Amino acid sequence: MPATEREAWLQSLPKAELHLHVEGSLEPEMMLALAERNRLPLPFPDVEAARRAYRFGDLQSFLDLYYAGAAVLRTEQDFHDLCWAYLGRARADGVRHAELFFDPQTHTARGLAPEVFVPGLLSALRRGERELGVTWRLIPCFLRHLPEAEHLATLEALRPFLGEFAAFGLDSSERGFPPELFREVFARVRAAGLRVVAHAGEEGPPSYVSGALDLLGAVRIDHGVRSEEDPALLERLRQARVPLTVCPLSNLALKVVPDLRRHNLKRLLDAGLVVTVNSDDPAYFGGYVLQNYRACRDALGLSAADLARLAGHSFEASFLPAAERDRWEAAVRAHLAGAPG
Repeated sequence: MPATEREAWLQSLPKAELHLHVEGSLEPEMMLALAERNRLPLPFPDVEAARRAYRFGDLQSFLDLYYAGAAVLRTEQDFHDLCWAYLGRARADGVRHAELFFDPQTHTARGLAPEVFVPGLLSALRRGERELGVTWRLIPCFLRHLPEAEHLATLEALRPFLGEFAAFGLDSSERGFPPELFREVFARVRAAGLRVVAHAGEEGPPSYVSGALDLLGAVRIDHGVRSEEDPALLERLRQARVPLTVCPLSNLALKVVPDLRRHNLKRLLDAGLVVTVNSDDPAYFGGYVLQNYRACRDALGLSAADLARLAGHSFEASFLPAAERDRWEAAVRAHLAGAPG
């Protein structure tokens, strides 16, 4: 397959993105522009200084920068602009459906009410569906380093918007914060008729994956790459077709793997798991979803069939209605049939 044709084929391959923190799509240029618009002290003297700061050694140092960057988001328009910028990049990468995470507690801790940030995100998502043809689901996440009492209060504060959400998630640093700490709040989420997704098995051990499934009722695992360390868990995920929303460039940036050529994405795919490719926090981790697909193709020797299987999984694992999932999976198969030789 000639390189230009191969690139065009991969870019136009229909994809869903299921693991994207919208605050993590805050590019340095936008960070500085919003600081200026909101008359805030500039966090960095220029874009290049900001880009240099977007280099870190581990998850916690990334999170420190991530929360500092989010401080420039102050108005409904800011949240709209942030989300709209992501959707434009995603659509250019072939994303046809996006399920976005956001961290309400990052913003309520700064005195912002949900009535500021939720409508801003929703207006951009509705505009994206109307103008770009990108369907969407919105998923608030609880910050696992905070006590469950704060999550219960956050759930109540978001209650007026529950009809706009597809699920609730659990993110932030895994170490020292096992799933059993959050049983009550996710029981209430399920009682409200919403699904549960959870970050597990990135920093944390495979037992965090099992705990997310058994104690929280998670139907999708975000990351999950350490599940491979437990063969029984891996077989359970395979048989139950529990999706893993894998973020390869994020794993590389955060030293989950030392080299992308050693990533277990291909092994998980070949083992029959429902693995998907996503960008996590693309402004910080070196690439949006197309760059993740491309990097994995080159580092792991993925074939067109492998790439199409990953894209098909992304729709299978989505929260779209069954008929829409089937339609997109068929579109992926048709796209594979047209792959350049």
